Amino acid sequence: MLNRTLLGLASLSLLAACQTPPTGMTAAPKAAAAPAWQQGRLPEQNGSTLAPVAGKLTATAASDIPVASFKLPPGFKAEVWATGMPGARAMARAENGKIYIGTRGIGRVYELTDNGSARTSRVVVDKLVQPSGVAYANGSLYVMAIDKVLRYDGIATNPGAAPVDMTAAFQLPKEQHHNWKYIAFGPDGKLYVPFGAPCNICEPGAEYAQIRRYNADGSGMEVIARGVRNTQGFAWHPQSREMWFTDHGRDWMGDDGPADELNRMSGAGQNFGFPYCHANGITDRDFPKAGACNGVTLPVQTMGPHAAAMGVHFYTGNMFPAEYRNTLFVARKGSWNRTQKFGYDVVTVRTDAQGNNPSIKAFMTGFLDHSNDSFIGRPTYMLQLPDGSLLISDEQLGAIYRITYGQ
Repeated sequence: MLNRTLLGLASLSLLAACQTPPTGMTAAPKAAAAPAWQQGRLPEQNGSTLAPVAGKLTATAASDIPVASFKLPPGFKAEVWATGMPGARAMARAENGKIYIGTRGIGRVYELTDNGSARTSRVVVDKLVQPSGVAYANGSLYVMAIDKVLRYDGIATNPGAAPVDMTAAFQLPKEQHHNWKYIAFGPDGKLYVPFGAPCNICEPGAEYAQIRRYNADGSGMEVIARGVRNTQGFAWHPQSREMWFTDHGRDWMGDDGPADELNRMSGAGQNFGFPYCHANGITDRDFPKAGACNGVTLPVQTMGPHAAAMGVHFYTGNMFPAEYRNTLFVARKGSWNRTQKFGYDVVTVRTDAQGNNPSIKAFMTGFLDHSNDSFIGRPTYMLQLPDGSLLISDEQLGAIYRITYGQ
């Protein structure tokens, strides 16, 4: 028995010696994991040159923005209203007119001050993990990053206001992919927060692919929608008070789909299909399921393939012509998972009084040059000013455009 044991130990030692690199040599490095955006790509697509479009995270001077290239309906005008805020995304306005702007990759939140003839900006907070979510209510600024929630009380009049850390109350899941936020307070005073799928296509897990709402202090959390892959914008209809939101379609199923979605939520508890059912009833290639679209709320309108539909805004002002009243504006940041780029514009969506029979119409174009497949900027969000003009943020150029109308 002892001889057998010694023989076994000797065999193990020999095996270990064979597996240990000789002196002066190192073991071969492990292959790096594929980046998250490649997940769901078929082997025959491995040679694809498609990849996410890099953001320009340096300031762009107003003189370098070709605003004259932007096209609008007759009577409308675009101007570069503010610049110098790399990565500018969602905007929230305080009572005194100060505007707070979230970003994603650059990790900043800006405060923009308008003195009537010029706009100046400062950085409120820096080095956060994708703090794209900003909202303002009852004198306080709310900032939501992937792993942190901060509230700045009275910041509009006190630039040195210290943040209140509210992170623990909001129970934030840790994954980063599709977990950057758009946040807003609804007509009910609740704070609405999406938690995207932590993947291109997968079974997302109980904490993801959903929209939640909270009390302002983070209590009373409810999951009000599931099957939402990655919404980056929502708004409430001025009359029905129903919530409308965009949702990004998955990648690597071809140039022409699945299309992004514009959804309408008529009540809590709806399922919008991810990961089994996309767009107007397309079943998933990688997650087939019998009856995949049964019980799924299909979109009011599809928004085009890989369009990256972002912010939405129902127009309620008096500056624009009457036909724009209650019209939904949608910013489409633009595609990357497509051999010919698509989006890079702002469109309007009109429906009947019941929210049916939607129609899409171009509103602001000229960001994309179809002749050489290049783009100038990437519109992301809208904010309506008290005078009825409309601000549009451009993440790529770190600029904000003001849209006005006059005969």
